[in-house]
Amino acid sequence: MSDYKIAICDDTEADRKYIKDLVIGWAHNFGYDIDIHLFSSAEEFLFEYEEDKEYQILLLDIEMGKMNGVTMARKLRETNDSAQIVFITGYSDYIAEGYEVSALHYLMKPVKEDKLFEVLDRAVKKLYKNEKMLRLEANGEINMVPIYRISYVDVRGNYTTVHVDKEITVKKTLSEIEKELDERFFRVGRSSIVNLSCISRVTKTDIFFMNGESVPLPRGSYEKVNRAIIDFN
Repeated sequence: MSDYKIAICDDTEADRKYIKDLVIGWAHNFGYDIDIHLFSSAEEFLFEYEEDKEYQILLLDIEMGKMNGVTMARKLRETNDSAQIVFITGYSDYIAEGYEVSALHYLMKPVKEDKLFEVLDRAVKKLYKNEKMLRLEANGEINMVPIYRISYVDVRGNYTTVHVDKEITVKKTLSEIEKELDERFFRVGRSSIVNLSCISRVTKTDIFFMNGESVPLPRGSYEKVNRAIIDFN
């Protein structure tokens, strides 16, 4: 059994109840313990979130009163990059904006049970993967790093640097670290490994990450990296 804290945010009471009933059905079918909270506006959720940041899965309506779901998601992402965000909408106009907040999926209204179950299964798998840690020893200290936070790893001389919220340089080879990572990571040439889920764009010369950092792209790697991103998604 696993516990998941889930928020449903929709300004229509009937839609909130409908999604809640589907989520309860999913949890019952697969044996999950869940804690569901309902919110009628983005503002109501954010007020609650200030006191309780334990929400793991968010099912957000996009078209709501003063603050829409995308704006709410942007505010959430300022402090939380692990929660799984699923947008629920009657329109497809907002899909491009979802990339900015690393949305897991879009569900079109009326939401179908099988589609929601499939997306919730994906959310749980991503949450599970986000628990995996990389053990790094540097400067006499042990650092336990969640691998989803790693944007890239690169080689500098005889040392390898892992880029998370800070740089951690260890005396390990790139190949040794690569063995400890998972399918979201892609080896780019001989000098770097990139986290495909952290990439914002790829040019002919560089890979850019959502945190503003970048690494040079070796000649001839452009198509390979783009194919890896497509296959991963």
